[in-house]
Amino acid sequence: MSARPAVVVTGVGALIGQGIAAGLGQDGRAEIIGLDRRRSLVAETLCDETVQKPGCDEEDAEYLAFWDALIIEAGVRLIIPGISVDMVFLMSHAPFFWDRGVVLALNDMGLIRLSEDKRAFARDYTALGLPQIPTLCDPGSWSALAGPLGPPPYLMKPAVGEGSQGLHILRDEADFAYWSQKTGGAQLYQTIIGTDDEEYTVGVFGLGDGTSLGPLIFRRTLTRSGHTGTAEVVDHPAIAEATARIVAHYRPIGPTNLQFRVAQGKPYLLEINPRFSSSASLRTGFGFNEAAMCLDFYLMGKMPGLPTLRRGHAQRHIADMFDHAGPSE
Repeated sequence: MSARPAVVVTGVGALIGQGIAAGLGQDGRAEIIGLDRRRSLVAETLCDETVQKPGCDEEDAEYLAFWDALIIEAGVRLIIPGISVDMVFLMSHAPFFWDRGVVLALNDMGLIRLSEDKRAFARDYTALGLPQIPTLCDPGSWSALAGPLGPPPYLMKPAVGEGSQGLHILRDEADFAYWSQKTGGAQLYQTIIGTDDEEYTVGVFGLGDGTSLGPLIFRRTLTRSGHTGTAEVVDHPAIAEATARIVAHYRPIGPTNLQFRVAQGKPYLLEINPRFSSSASLRTGFGFNEAAMCLDFYLMGKMPGLPTLRRGHAQRHIADMFDHAGPSE
C-alpha cells in the first residue's frame, strides 16, 4: 500500500472528475483512485488506479458493500465527488463512511440543499440586498411575463436542479407554448441580464466561517454543452465584493463556484454551485488548485496555503488519446 493517502475521485470519466484528478496529480501527495461507470483512457492516465462502479442501483445494499470492500482494500482516507449524483449519495450515507474513518469532501449540506431549489434560494438571496435577476415561477401565460420581466427574450429553466441543464431561450409566445408542453416540473422564467461577453465564473475555497481563499475570477465564454470554453483571469471589484458578501452569508465549505453576469456595472448572480465545477482544471492552471486544498483542509485538518495566482488566458480544446494494442497485422 502506498505511503501516500488514498483518495477516491468519483466521476473521472467526466470533465469535473478529471479536473480534480489532474489537480491531485499536480500536487503529488495522494494516491489517486478514479471511480466511474465506464473505462476511460483519460482517467487511467490521470489516476494511479481506476475502479469501475458496479452496475447495481446506488440504493442497493450491494453498492454499499462495494464501497466497504474498496475502503478496506485500498485504505481509502478521503472521497471527493466529481459529479452531483455522487455528492448526493455521499450526503445521504455520510455516517456509513464516517464510521469507517473516511473523510468526505462535501460542502455545507444546508447550502447544497438550498442551492438545489432555485425558488428557495432566490427568496433567501433577497436578504443580501444584492442586485437580483427578475424572476417568475410558472406564470401560466406568455402575457403574464412582460410586466415583471420586461420585453423578451426570457430564460426558462427548471426550478429544481443545477447548473446549465434544461435552459431554454424564449423569444416569442410560440417558444413559450412549445417548451411549456415539452418540459415537466416547476419552471422559472427570468429576464436575460447582460451579454455573453459579460459572463463570469468565480472560484472560492470556503473555510466554513464566512471567509474563503480566493476569489479567482474568470471572464468566460461557454461551449455549446454549457462548460467554460475560454477563460481570462480578471480583477473585478464589484464581483469580488458581491462574492465576499455571499460567502459571509452562506458560509460555504470547500470548493464553491459562483456564476455572474454584469449589466450596467452591477453583478447579478446566476448560480451558486457548492461543489467543484467544470472550470476547476482551469483554476488549477492559474495556481488555484482546489483539489490540493481539499487534502489540507478536509484530510489534514489545516488551513490550505494561500495560493499564488497567475494571470492570463486559457482555452479548452478537444484532443485525441490512444491505447495501442500493438502493430496491425
